[in-house]
Amino acid sequence: MSKTVLVVDDSTSLRQVVGMTLKSQGFEVIEGCDGKDALTKLDGRKVHLIVSDLNMPNMDGLSFVREVKKMPDYKFVPIIMLTTETDDTLKAQGQAAGLKAWMVKPFKPEQMLAAVNKLVA
Repeated sequence: MSKTVLVVDDSTSLRQVVGMTLKSQGFEVIEGCDGKDALTKLDGRKVHLIVSDLNMPNMDGLSFVREVKKMPDYKFVPIIMLTTETDDTLKAQGQAAGLKAWMVKPFKPEQMLAAVNKLVA
């Protein structure tokens, strides 16, 4: 059975790269263009993992993570933050919000897949 990953980023090209990386490994991919849009995709269907950007319009990644963690159906879904940010304060806020991993862009597909496979195994 294929696992579903929600990819949230305001960059279309980045969503495509992440999506292609995941699809090549048999994952099903749902896309959201920002936190608000992504929340509408969490409509009861099973999502095994979320990969989210930090800096996005309408709702940033940390606010999005906090909202997801309030949702009974999704509060245990592992979330990877994929961002250009390397600030330790932000990473700490991310961990406090419930992030499982922090990955810095540009990322290597192998790195991404290793983290994804570890979290959805």
